[in-house]
Amino acid sequence: MRQTTKLALALSLTTALTTAAFAAEVPAGTNLAEDQTYTYRLLDESSSLDPQLVEDTDGSGIVRDLFEGLYNQDGQGNRAPGVALSHEVSDDNMTYTFTLRKDAKWSDGTPVTAGDFVYAWKRAVTPELASPYAWYMELMSIKNGAEIIAGDKTPDELGVSAPDDHTFVVQLSQPLPYFADMVAHATTFPAPKWVIDAHGNEWTLPENIVGNGAYVLTEHVLKERSVRERNPMYWDNDNTVLEKVVALVIGDDAQGLTRYRANELDKTDIPAGQYPALKEELPDEAIAVPRLCNYYFSYNLDSGPEAFQDVRVRKALALALDREVIVNQVLQGGQFPAYNFTPAATAGFDVPEIDYAAMTQQERDAKAMELMAEAGYGKGGEPLAFTYLYNTSEAHQQVAIVATQMWKQKLGVDVTLENQEWKVFLENRGNQNFEMARGAWCGDYNEASTFLDLLVSSSGYNDAKYNNARVDELMAKAKSSKEAGPLYTEVEQILAEEMPVIPVYHYSANMMLKSNVKGWPVENVQQKYYSKDMYKVAE
Repeated sequence: MRQTTKLALALSLTTALTTAAFAAEVPAGTNLAEDQTYTYRLLDESSSLDPQLVEDTDGSGIVRDLFEGLYNQDGQGNRAPGVALSHEVSDDNMTYTFTLRKDAKWSDGTPVTAGDFVYAWKRAVTPELASPYAWYMELMSIKNGAEIIAGDKTPDELGVSAPDDHTFVVQLSQPLPYFADMVAHATTFPAPKWVIDAHGNEWTLPENIVGNGAYVLTEHVLKERSVRERNPMYWDNDNTVLEKVVALVIGDDAQGLTRYRANELDKTDIPAGQYPALKEELPDEAIAVPRLCNYYFSYNLDSGPEAFQDVRVRKALALALDREVIVNQVLQGGQFPAYNFTPAATAGFDVPEIDYAAMTQQERDAKAMELMAEAGYGKGGEPLAFTYLYNTSEAHQQVAIVATQMWKQKLGVDVTLENQEWKVFLENRGNQNFEMARGAWCGDYNEASTFLDLLVSSSGYNDAKYNNARVDELMAKAKSSKEAGPLYTEVEQILAEEMPVIPVYHYSANMMLKSNVKGWPVENVQQKYYSKDMYKVAE
């Protein structure tokens, strides 16, 4: 398409979020608790508090409190104003112009400007930063993004600009229908250049950090606790109710529940298998709702065992996995058995017909044994043994134990389990220092590509190092297609046939949440929460 030369003539209004930002909506007459401190449990230390470096779900939750991007999400997962009040899109759908609010400030009182977004987005694609989410910026189809990440162009050539302090312009390399939904993700949040220049890698320490979110970081003890307190400079501070948010790192699910029962926590995860009993005991506090996440096992197709190069072995291991046992007997928290990669809860996604999904487990087991015998491994063949890597968690351990027992009993496969703390696990999995590893993904936006792009050969989170030219082609076409559904269906069918990863289950959000905590986004399948939207009522 011809590139627009005169922006003023080419723009057509497509989206204007004129409603008030979703904040703590306290019904009239509500008796608020005197102590507005919200305390919750984290499984492990977050990967980072730097918006351009954070790569985990829990860390992103903290970052959403400390920083605010162009758009937020409301309680149903819809776009809501953040720093941006609205945006316009050019006739060729290649230029997005965001109008920024004039009352947004950093926690040190400095105004938030479009230049802060320009700086952050260029920073995210800078090879020197080595952001684990640089590939996400490439997925956004920002002009020159892919070339900058590859080292072929400089960050200054990224298709972003700030004509004035309150106008942020993004040029795309191709139309992307869901682009505006992608800017609620942490990687796209603004960053304070003057603070990063002054403090370098230590800029996110409590004594240095400057954010533009509803909260500021006042304490951070690694692997123990972090504390956020209200940011008086936040533009919507008058509608913020929670005064303090405390995150405690508690590595054991059972200990988390014990501390929840002792009223030391307002929220914790439900230990595997305990949801039914807890729901009966505490029906107003035990919650299980669909969540836009998948859980899978990833083969190392790059440097893993030679047997993994044989698709028959990969399929046999996938077939022998009894997902009904895992979700109904082990986890028992409303999870859904997964036979394809993308969760059914994904907006606009139709679950495709996958052959082995229609089989009984007995039929799957028979086929698995047949395939393994054909490949010459397992019972009666060459011994097959490998190591399965997962991050430390009681639930992950239980799933691993059950899965490996199934493989041993049915196929004669010996699996050694290895667990690592979160950051070490992320590093080793990302560097292919594993044979088989746990994988899980929560959608960065509500569209099937947020999952299927992980299996594109160039994806930064393609830990299997799977490479299929047809998958790459289909996903490239889907970005600009008005009818991407059939393309996603074909991708899912290819994945089921080649099995580079084993889908295990699709998540539900399983949590214990005190009944006096209000405003949790139960209806948002992405479970993107903002502490500014929450409050506690008097008991």
